[in-house]
Amino acid sequence: MTARSPEAEAGPPGRRLALIHTGGTIASRPDPHGPGLTPQEAPAMPGLPGVTVTVHQPFRLPSPHVTPAHMLALAQLIGELAPDHGGVVVTHGTDTLEETAFLLHLLLDTATPVVLTGSMRHAEEASWDGPGNLLDAAQVALHPQSRGRGPLVVFGGDIFDARTVTKVHTTAVDAFGGYPGPIGRIDRTGGGAPGQVAHLRYFAVPEARPVYAPAALGASVEILYAYAGWRGEGYAEAEARADGLVIAALGTGNLPAELLPLVARTASLGKPVVIATRTHAGPVIPAYGYAGGGATLVGAGAIPASFLNAHKARLLLLVLLSLGRSLSEIRQVFAEGAF
Repeated sequence: MTARSPEAEAGPPGRRLALIHTGGTIASRPDPHGPGLTPQEAPAMPGLPGVTVTVHQPFRLPSPHVTPAHMLALAQLIGELAPDHGGVVVTHGTDTLEETAFLLHLLLDTATPVVLTGSMRHAEEASWDGPGNLLDAAQVALHPQSRGRGPLVVFGGDIFDARTVTKVHTTAVDAFGGYPGPIGRIDRTGGGAPGQVAHLRYFAVPEARPVYAPAALGASVEILYAYAGWRGEGYAEAEARADGLVIAALGTGNLPAELLPLVARTASLGKPVVIATRTHAGPVIPAYGYAGGGATLVGAGAIPASFLNAHKARLLLLVLLSLGRSLSEIRQVFAEGAF
């Protein structure tokens, strides 16, 4: 692991933008030969005067088909492109966009802005949001204040941090949110020159972040979802298959009493059990001392996920296990918020 700081690199090398298409609704059309939408032609970048755009398409997949291996390959491609471009834009399906953004956040070692976007409507709908999101993402990626912030997600004019952004609605155009909300906003008006930015402002300063660089993502991590009356159904099978577990627990990180001995058993085997929350927002706080309460789970060896949701905690654990980190080292990363 190395550290990267917002001031680590000089200004961008000219007005060059790398546009990477990976599929998703923004590149989909109704299939004339079957039901539903299928990934087809990627959208062109709207007019950006004076900007040279290079286009890349490492794969063309709906986002439910995107795996961590695809995300790792995408990170490697961005690493190759970043030194020669002032910004990078990635179009992606919205279903797993936040997971790709967070894994890139963990893997990328560059101050060059990387912005992910997509659309909720396809190109044959009158309300297609693809071109606007794509133009916003490009302008954010080329803006000097975007450097050193890590991967960002831009949707509907809002700019989100990869660690906290999440999809909050299945169909709405403003489908992305996440507590505590956007870290910036880009606004355009119809009266300016083509592609002109009317206003772009950040509400947060960039932070130095750790870099994790596994050659491959060879570990296996599974997520289990807690509910009222859960007695551990499916737990033993997941424990046997996986190198580590993440549990989307209740409230601030609590479970039914029946799970306490199961968590203790897994921890005694040297396998990490990370406790996230199924709640929409907020940290895991091991405060309750009843059987299965957060304090007893931590006492049994569980690791609180901090503010990460379960699917992002899974990716962080996947990276750490793939790097061969020990249980104590993994516990320290989550405890220190080193992500």
